Amino acid sequence: MRVLISGGGTGGHIHPALAIAEALLERAPDANIEFVGALGRMEMERIPAAGHVITGLPITGFDRKLSTRNLLFPFRLLKSLWISKNLIKKFKPDVVVGVGGFASGPLLWMAAKAGIPTLIQEQNGFPGITNRLLAGRVNRVCAGFPGLERWFPSEKIIETGNPLRQGILTRLGTSSKSAQNASDARNHFGLDLNKPVLLVLGGSLGAASMNRAVRSLMTSGALQDKGFQILWQCGGRYEDEQVAWANDHNDPNLIVKGFIDRMDLAYDAASIIASRAGAMSIAELALVGKPTLLVPSPHVAEDHQTKNARSVVDRHGALLIPDFQVESELENQVRILLDDPAKCAAMSTALQATAKPDAAQRVVDELLKLVPPTRQ
Repeated sequence: MRVLISGGGTGGHIHPALAIAEALLERAPDANIEFVGALGRMEMERIPAAGHVITGLPITGFDRKLSTRNLLFPFRLLKSLWISKNLIKKFKPDVVVGVGGFASGPLLWMAAKAGIPTLIQEQNGFPGITNRLLAGRVNRVCAGFPGLERWFPSEKIIETGNPLRQGILTRLGTSSKSAQNASDARNHFGLDLNKPVLLVLGGSLGAASMNRAVRSLMTSGALQDKGFQILWQCGGRYEDEQVAWANDHNDPNLIVKGFIDRMDLAYDAASIIASRAGAMSIAELALVGKPTLLVPSPHVAEDHQTKNARSVVDRHGALLIPDFQVESELENQVRILLDDPAKCAAMSTALQATAKPDAAQRVVDELLKLVPPTRQ
């Protein structure tokens, strides 16, 4: 079996692509899988680092205002289509998978034109432009969230959830809400064992609004008087500034990290989590099942993080704080949850009900339905 997987641009596209490849190789160890990405984007490093071959296309995004990049776009698109056509002719895939991002467009377009089965894995509650353009041409759409019938033919949609890699599933699966796990995790970060912990996650790069919210919460009064402590991932680009600020305040109830590499322990340590609403973050949070405050980023295409968050909030699995309100509302919402254990328990149950730890396997199920048995 020969499979091409295309897409990237962000970790939110790359991680599910790798999870799908990993799950497919578990089922079909002899499968020949190659990737297609966009030149200059992070997949061109991340995919080879994971041990896979990748071909780069010169495709880029399209700016909403006049720019040199827009003038070059038609030429880059034509070249990307030509490279995709030649790659398909040479590789002879049995199925082509797109996970979103610039590179998915030319490859899946040419694959569909050549009569090769195609599948999209759409992570978000509001699809990206590439996947929307491909909606009428692909054979199957594996949805991370419900409610995509507005953009894709309903008969093509299978709600699989968003694929997580096995290493993440294993680490989160071995976590629990036991007191011993929480104690070990809090010891790891140097947190007080007896106070609730607010875990603030603005993503690997960080979120300026959430960082301001933590600082505002700190300066509104000593954390010792608030009855909880904070484990704060401020983001790599903000690390020097925020660590220096925290050192100046020298409060033992605040632990700040640019990036938390043991996220499983951070989840174990947490009593309440405040997080951005990226699709893959929500997939992890659903497995963790802690009371969660979602703060969608306003800086993403089509405001898709708000749509992601709404999908969970509407099922009572989390609370939503708009980005422009997080500085004024974070402490208030944390206090409301800390004072209402029954509400926290109900939210946790509802959030865990949205989890789909078998998402990668379900995507592979759909992929294999598109491949003739003789090729499996």
